[in-house]
Amino acid sequence: MRHGEVFNPQGVLYGRLPNYRLSELGTQMAEAAASELVARGRPVVRVIASPLQRAQESAAPIAKAFSLELHTDERIIEPTNHFEGKRMRGEGGALRDPRNWPYLVNPLRPSWGEPFRAVADRMLAAIDDAWNSVDEGDVVLVSHQLPIWMVHRALARERLAHDPRSRRCALSSITTVSWRGDRFAETAYSSPAAHLQVSATDVGAV
Repeated sequence: MRHGEVFNPQGVLYGRLPNYRLSELGTQMAEAAASELVARGRPVVRVIASPLQRAQESAAPIAKAFSLELHTDERIIEPTNHFEGKRMRGEGGALRDPRNWPYLVNPLRPSWGEPFRAVADRMLAAIDDAWNSVDEGDVVLVSHQLPIWMVHRALARERLAHDPRSRRCALSSITTVSWRGDRFAETAYSSPAAHLQVSATDVGAV
C-alpha cells in the first residue's frame, strides 16, 4: 500500500527527509484503505511500514483495525534523491538551475538517485521475507510510489526505466502481490481513496 497525502505546503520533493507527516486528507485516505481491507474480509495478520513518518501514520489505521503490532522494514523506504527538499518546476525550480543538470543525464539508471534495480531488489527481498514470516494470511507493507512501481514492473518483467507520469500508484492505493506457481505475481490493484483524490496534492514523489 502507498501512503496517503502528505502535508507539504512548499510543494517540494520530500524523499527521505524527516517530519513529513500526513495531511488531514491523507489521514482520511489511510483510514479508507484500512476500511476497504476490513470490508473485503482480508485476513491481515501482519503490518509492516517504511520507517518514514508518512508511511508509519498510513499503516497505523490498518494495525488498529486488525489489532496488530506495527513493524518497520528499512528496505521499503523511499529511494535516495539529489533533489530532496527542492521544488522541481516553476520559478526557482531545480530543473531551471544548471548546477542540477548533471544529475539528469541518465534517466535509465537514474543519475539523480538510487538505481531502479537496487530499489526493485530490496523491495522484492522485503516482500519475500514478509511472505515467509507468516504461516497464512495477508501481510500489508506500506511503502512509497516508486518502490511499489518498481515491484510492479519487475514482476511484469518490464524495463525498470520508465516515464514517472505513467505510474499507476495513487495515494493510499493497494497493489496486491500473491505467490503463483514458483514466483510472485501482481494479482490486483485498488484505490480505496479514489473519492478523495480530486482535492489531493501529490508532488512529493521521487
